[in-house]
Amino acid sequence: MRQPACWSRESPWKGLLLRLVLIRDLLERMAEMSNAKERKHAKKMRNQPTNVTLSSGFVAERGVKHYNGGGKPFQTSKHEPRSGTSQQRHSKMTYHSLPDTDVNEQTSSKIMFRKKGGWKAGPEGTSQEIPKYITASTFAQARAAEISAMLKAVTQKSSNSLVFQTLPRHMRRRAMSHNVKRLPRRLREIAQKEAEKAVHQKKEHSKNKCHKARRCHINRTLEFNRRQKKNIWLETHIWHAKRFHMVKKWGYCLGERPTVKSHRACYRAMTNRCLLQDLSYYCCLELKGKEEEILKALSPMCSTDTGLTFAAVHCLSGKRQGSLILYRAHRYPREMLGPVTFIWKSERGPGDTSENRQLWIWLHPTLKQDILEEIKAMCQCVQPIKSTVCIPDPILTPPQEKSQITLPDETIGKKRKRKDDGENAKPVKKVLGDGTRDPLQPYSWISPTTGIIISDLTMEMNRYRLIGPLSHSILTEALKAASVHTGGDDTEKTPHHWWTETCKNPDSIALHHRQEAIFELLGGITSPAELPAGTILGLTVGDPRINLPQKRSKALPNPEKCQDNEKVRQLLLAGVPVECTHSFIWNQAICKSVTENKILDQDLNRMRSELLVPGSQLVLGPRESKIPVLLIQQPGKGTGEDRLGWGSGWDVLLPKGWGMAFWIPFIYRGARVGGLKEALVHSQYKRSPNIPGDFPDCPAGILFAEEQAKNLLEKYKRRPPAKRPNYVKLGTLAPFSCPWEQLTQDWESRVQAQENSSVVSSPSGGESDSRRDAVPCAPTSDKTLMLSDKMGSFTNEPSEPEEVMDTECQDQARESHAATARDFCVLRSRKLLKQLSAWCGGGRAARRASSGGQLELTQEACLAVLDRFPRALVWVSLSLLQKGSPEPHTMICVPAKEDFLQLRQDRQYCGPQESKHSDPFKSKILKQREKKKMEKRQKRRNAAPGGPAGEDATAGHEALTLGLWSGPLPGVTAHCSRVLLGFVTQGDFSMAVGCGEALGFVSLTGLLDVLFSQPAGERGLVLLRPPTSPQYRFARLAIEV
Repeated sequence: MRQPACWSRESPWKGLLLRLVLIRDLLERMAEMSNAKERKHAKKMRNQPTNVTLSSGFVAERGVKHYNGGGKPFQTSKHEPRSGTSQQRHSKMTYHSLPDTDVNEQTSSKIMFRKKGGWKAGPEGTSQEIPKYITASTFAQARAAEISAMLKAVTQKSSNSLVFQTLPRHMRRRAMSHNVKRLPRRLREIAQKEAEKAVHQKKEHSKNKCHKARRCHINRTLEFNRRQKKNIWLETHIWHAKRFHMVKKWGYCLGERPTVKSHRACYRAMTNRCLLQDLSYYCCLELKGKEEEILKALSPMCSTDTGLTFAAVHCLSGKRQGSLILYRAHRYPREMLGPVTFIWKSERGPGDTSENRQLWIWLHPTLKQDILEEIKAMCQCVQPIKSTVCIPDPILTPPQEKSQITLPDETIGKKRKRKDDGENAKPVKKVLGDGTRDPLQPYSWISPTTGIIISDLTMEMNRYRLIGPLSHSILTEALKAASVHTGGDDTEKTPHHWWTETCKNPDSIALHHRQEAIFELLGGITSPAELPAGTILGLTVGDPRINLPQKRSKALPNPEKCQDNEKVRQLLLAGVPVECTHSFIWNQAICKSVTENKILDQDLNRMRSELLVPGSQLVLGPRESKIPVLLIQQPGKGTGEDRLGWGSGWDVLLPKGWGMAFWIPFIYRGARVGGLKEALVHSQYKRSPNIPGDFPDCPAGILFAEEQAKNLLEKYKRRPPAKRPNYVKLGTLAPFSCPWEQLTQDWESRVQAQENSSVVSSPSGGESDSRRDAVPCAPTSDKTLMLSDKMGSFTNEPSEPEEVMDTECQDQARESHAATARDFCVLRSRKLLKQLSAWCGGGRAARRASSGGQLELTQEACLAVLDRFPRALVWVSLSLLQKGSPEPHTMICVPAKEDFLQLRQDRQYCGPQESKHSDPFKSKILKQREKKKMEKRQKRRNAAPGGPAGEDATAGHEALTLGLWSGPLPGVTAHCSRVLLGFVTQGDFSMAVGCGEALGFVSLTGLLDVLFSQPAGERGLVLLRPPTSPQYRFARLAIEV
């Protein structure tokens, strides 16, 4: 081969051109082998798409010419044909050419094929022509541009992520985000530049945001006070918040249920051990004055027909706690205010010579406003005491602090940076408030005529409830009677001057020892139900934190404490003597002193750490705190014949500020803590109504039902239509509420229609039926009057003489009674309830009732009841005969004759099924949706016109919800195949009896009609149907008194 003239020993391009020639020869040899491989690859890639545009500098067409240096492209107008299917597989191309192209330079190209992972120049690529000459400057310039672009792509970030985030996951470390030296050396410089930017600079944290400042007492207390402005915390709130699901109710933040699964454990605690609840949110109203004036003012608000009143003998002496139902004055049996419990202070106490009596009325916070206003009106207490403005008393710091810090108004409730004052910083006092009253309103009122003083003592005391047979064992283990001060120099230095003065009186010391002896006897009693219901015991105990065990233990009854059988028998039969019910907790000045002089926990811990023998008993002597308490026995299940006494326990009343000091010792003795859910289960198993949900004739109960219906409706609408039941097709008119008023009205009209039909059928019955319709509220015949006298008085009979009420009050009572006669009420007459209970019990109960002086179920007896209570509800308990678990708002229905026939033939017969109802609102809802869509489309087309009219049209149909009945409800009694009798307010599977149990209300008119029509052997059988099921199930109805 002849060498070109430009090749010489001095030429610098000799080696480069030699390599290019060798490459050209190699490519020419490979081109001969490329056709077979190309056909093979084309057959393999025949299913690949053809519309792919290459973004690289490579090309795929042979007819496209490129210059060696790259650059701007140009395309030839002539393409060579391809063999087979390879012609259809080539893609569109982009072409690049070198700048400053030379005509003498040859072109070359490569054939590109798409393989897995993208387009590549594989071994099929061939070079058509290799240039014999190149320009060094042009070639170097093109390569330099490519290298600079490559370096720029490598060094420049293509995302917003930080440097340490670009590392592989196995190389990342948590400290890289704030420590540059944790990164590899090649990335440290870039990371340092990123850290210097203002965006990534660390913000300066304020002192009250660090952990140490957050745990500081002053800041923590300020934050807690700010968070209690809307919903008040109990003293055990922090303990509950760590272990319970908290809810905001009635102005308080309360624990609803434990975070752990403890439903069965809480039931076992109520049955065999002890369950602890914090009832400090209950409200207390105190009445001070003469006994005659107080009874005269409160007697019109209660009735002897429902049970005991404020004037009960055992309660008036202060020996027992009483319970009753309050009504508006002279409005019984309508306009009920709610249930309350009351305690009278014992008449004679040590050193007490005052003639005035004290009465505490405990009530639920939802009932407080209505009852307080009614009591103020009856006692004529309209003048507030000026010195008592509702400013909550603070919990004071140790007495060695000489001064107290007061916060300005603008700092309360605002987050401010803490100023570090060093040693001069003083802790802010924690404020305890009441969530049921306005802080700017007074909390004490006086009557200028009667001299009665009404005080609101809400949140001034703590009230704990212990439920279960071991409750009194826990009390005797956790609490110890206070030691008596015999005198000396140490007693004069003690801050508990009230106890020192008490110990100087021999009568007070003797009474204290008697109370201590009775309290020790409680430790050997098996169950609190053995004591008389409502027994009260006053006591003064020492600090329970001193006797706190190191480990959690379980308190058990000690039979050795009951060796004196005569004293135990006297205690079980007669209860606690009247003089032993005295307690210093009735004295507000003593309670305030006890709260102020409480020893802090940190001081007690410091004293324990200074003991010579670690773990030994801490003896404080006269410095030990003395706390007055009041123990109240809570009766368990007292209705029915099964499980009598279940759920009994003790209530403990303490001064405020001592909540956690008693709470922890009770838990360390084996008490399990429950919340609002456990309280509901407790009332359900006792078959007693729960406050306020089971009082539908009370203002608080009506408000509770409205809020519950609103929440359930919102929850129902959150689910899609396909995942929620269609109540219209199920025949459920009111799935979220109970229409009590409409139920009583429908039953009244139903019975009247039956009477009218009987009048038409019997010509001799016109006089009697006309008599019934003429005076529906008061019987006129002699027979009916005799029945009414035999069954008891149904009107309100106040204990004061008749001449006390003037004629204006009587006229006003009659007018209001006539105005509210159309409303429903709940039957609470004990004599009538006993009569109905006997009628519902079947043959044996009916025979026992007839032998005990009760009336038989006759038409005249039913008429006498309905004349007094035309529209009334009756509280009933239901027990399922077979499987099933009732739920709230379950319908109580009347079985048909064919249902009894099926049940007689097959005892395993579950019950009938409700047929599917038609949905008249479905078409309307679909039309509404279509109309809404059309309006949206029209609104998009026409931006300005037609907008407001379309919005008004859709707003009118917002009440329509798929699956719910819209508009006024039709007749609720005859809407389904089985006649509706009532509703269930609470129900679930009962672990106490092993079957489903429910509690609810039924119409009195419907109940009497059903009992009179059913045979004696099947009286009391009803059907239950949940709102979400068409299945009816048999249940046994009972009225327990």
